Amino acid sequence: MKKKNIEHTISTGITFVLGVFLLALCYNLVLLPNNFVVAGMSGIGIALETLVGLNATFFIYATNIILLFVSFFFLGYDKTKNTIVGSILYPLMITFTAPIASFLNAQFPLEDPILLILLGAVLYGTSNGLIYKCGYTTGGNDVLMQLINKYFKVPESKALTFVNMVVIGFGCTTFGYLKAIYSLIILLISKTFIDRIMFGISESKLFYIFTKDEKKVKKAILEEFESGFTLLPTKGGYREEKGSLIMCVVPNSDYYPFKERIIEIDPSAFFIIEDCYEVNGGVKRSNRHFF
Repeated sequence: MKKKNIEHTISTGITFVLGVFLLALCYNLVLLPNNFVVAGMSGIGIALETLVGLNATFFIYATNIILLFVSFFFLGYDKTKNTIVGSILYPLMITFTAPIASFLNAQFPLEDPILLILLGAVLYGTSNGLIYKCGYTTGGNDVLMQLINKYFKVPESKALTFVNMVVIGFGCTTFGYLKAIYSLIILLISKTFIDRIMFGISESKLFYIFTKDEKKVKKAILEEFESGFTLLPTKGGYREEKGSLIMCVVPNSDYYPFKERIIEIDPSAFFIIEDCYEVNGGVKRSNRHFF
């Protein structure tokens, strides 16, 4: 057990460091040279360097340390502990990756805005996905988001969107609307990479089925699709009729045949379909004798 915990800790640590490295490389390789103000203190630093000549890297060092103390004071240790390492490591990685980014930009210059946007989105999304998957943050935006959530009772997702829009708006006033649009596109595309890294790619579909021909549907699930199901007791909201809801997970490859078979059995069937990112235990085709 201890060995597994040690291996997990090492794996998480390596993944986190890799994520911070890629985020810093994205900053030096794409964001800073092209004045893309995407989000966070790094975005504000890029704008301030142009406006008042304040070194962007110094600004990130200073604000990360300040926000770390702010987080300790207003949010407490429990909310801050997963921010400490990232707040310190991220600025250090920016310093470390600066010469690497300079070398790469000199050897492989990119001038096409589309390629720059794609590269920025991939690096930004992948790096943040790895960091969040480890349960850590790099401070900055995340601290502001938690403060807004705590004191203004705004959901964290909306708070983060608000902070990002303010930062991009600040970049717009500094570098113009075109750079702001590029930054917004990078932010939107990167979200796809963050979601895929954190949750994976949906390999299955989750069906919730309410049908009058329950026996036929259950038989089709067991015999034709060789899968299992769970019955959930239900009560209608209008007529208050009692019944049951069939919950079943099928592979993506069976999605259309399964849906069409339900409609064939009961054209009036009511069902909801969701992406299913992970299935653990339960009935699989190799061990379907569950009920």
